[in-house]
Formats: sequence, structure tokens, C-alpha cells
Amino acid sequence: MKKNIAIIMGGYSSEYQISLKSGNVVFETLDKESYNAYRIHIFKNKWVYVDENDNEFPIDKNDFSVMVNNSKINFDCVFNAIHGSPGEDGYMQAYFKLLNIPQTSCNMYQAALTFNKRDLLSTLKPYGIKTAESYYLNLGDAINEDAIITKVGLPCFVKANKAGSSFGISKVYKKEDLKAAIENSFKEDNEIIIEQFLEGTEVSVGVISYKGKITVLPITEIVSENDFFDYQAKYEGKSQEITPARISEDYKTKVETVAKKIYKVLGMAGFSRSEFIFKDDEPHLLEVNTVPGLTKESILPQQAEAAGISMADLFSNAIDEAMKN
Repeated sequence: MKKNIAIIMGGYSSEYQISLKSGNVVFETLDKESYNAYRIHIFKNKWVYVDENDNEFPIDKNDFSVMVNNSKINFDCVFNAIHGSPGEDGYMQAYFKLLNIPQTSCNMYQAALTFNKRDLLSTLKPYGIKTAESYYLNLGDAINEDAIITKVGLPCFVKANKAGSSFGISKVYKKEDLKAAIENSFKEDNEIIIEQFLEGTEVSVGVISYKGKITVLPITEIVSENDFFDYQAKYEGKSQEITPARISEDYKTKVETVAKKIYKVLGMAGFSRSEFIFKDDEPHLLEVNTVPGLTKESILPQQAEAAGISMADLFSNAIDEAMKN
């Protein structure tokens, strides 16, 4: 019997358009013989099922069901394609846990932790995970440029603590540009993290649960045409994403070991994509994404393809793993 799969997409953050693209790719790719796929748009002002004619049917939030032509549809599993809030920060995970509906991403705690860059890095440091030097600011804190520069140096990165797709991030070269960069980050979040610039090879490492085993996918090397791997580099072709990465076997072994360790230490499930930069021959963690991009151009599907995993297999495996667990 076919399973009813709700593909949630959209969200409340600046990443909603990218999420809609990811969700539609999942919708188009899922095996129609095995699944009845439903596109569910999640926005602050509406939760709706959108049919093939773009008709909208409101979701009943009491049990996450929908009425279509006087017939009630319940879902066997939710495929989470929401980047940012509320799909990547734990809110949707907690909601579906309460409703006892399986969903394809990690659990609530892991989502909330990984979405908060400061908390994630602080949690992983005792396990020997190397990171850049960092300085924290909350909205309303006094800004001491000298203290910041003493801690992290120049150039440095100013980032929104809880945001993705490089929204609210700036690379700062001069002390006099710090305040403008901080203000830019505060547009995305009321917490920011200012990090030391690490110069070295940047790689992205996908780790997934595949057929019941933690699997590290082929590594992607990031070569940005811009000053760093920003929004344009990620989504507008201003970068080279080379899979497999042009790194030594030693580098490959080191970063695979660290990425897998992070997945295990955090008790992850579903997809993850971790970003690293090599400094002094060691991988330093930048961040962990738990709902990475899922378009044909996105890094994780590229890595899966290099591993011989089709997008249809990648997505159906995620559903199988969620329902099994």
C-alpha cells in the first residue's frame, strides 16, 4: 500500500525560497509507485497543502491532516525540506514527535543545538573538535572593537548565530567596518558570533544514515569565486564545488573521521552536512547543517551521486530510515 508523504517546505526565515526549490525537487523525484507525495507549504500566515493546480487546502494543526474533496488525509511520514526556522531549529521536530508522526531529519534537541552555532561549537570542543577562535555578542551588548580584534584578529567573519545560506554574514578586514557588519548580522538574529578567519582548503562533508549505517559521502571541495562561500557562491554559480575533493588521503581520512564522530557524538539521524577548513593540517569545524539543500545542484545530492546513490534512492532511504526509527 502506498504511503502518504508530506513534504514540508517554505518556512519562516530568509531561506524560504531555497526551501521551496528543495521541496519541489523531492516532490518530483519521489517514486510515485511507492508514495503519494503532498507538497505542504509552511509559512507564518498559513500551513497549506498545494495540489498540482496550485489549489490550497488548509492543514489542521491539531493532527497535521488535510481535508481534500471531503476526504481526510493523514500522513505516514513527513519529509522535512525546510531550511532555517521552523524546520531546522527543532520546532517542527518537536511538533511531529508530539503527534507521533515520523519525520526525516534529526530529533528536536539535535536540530536546536546544531542550528545554534555558538552552542554547537561549545558542545563539541570537549570532544576534541577543532574550531576557529570566536567572540560572542547579543543584541544590546556594548561593542568593544579592540576586544574583538584582540580575540579573533583581522580579517574576521561576523555571522548571525542562528541563520543559514550565508544570510547575515560579512568578512571584515578593517576595525572601522566592524560595527556595520555587526548591525547587518543583527538583522537576521539577536545573537551573533564573530570568528577568526581561517585560511586553507574548505570542504563540505555529508554524513547520512543509509540502509541502517552511518555513511560518510564523498567529500566536496569548495572554491569560491567571491571572497568567501557566500549566498552567490552557494546558489548563483559563483563557486566551484569539486566532488571528490582534491585533498590528500591523510586529509580525507582526518575529515571523514571527525565528521562521523560529530554525527555519533550528537546522536544525529537523517542528513547532515558539515563544513570544515583545514588549518595546520587539521580540519576545523565551521558549522553543521541538518536540512541541507536538496536541489540537483546542491552539495549533498552531488555527493550522493558520486557515491552511486540516486536522488530517488537518497530520498526514499530517508523515509525508510525515519519510519523504521
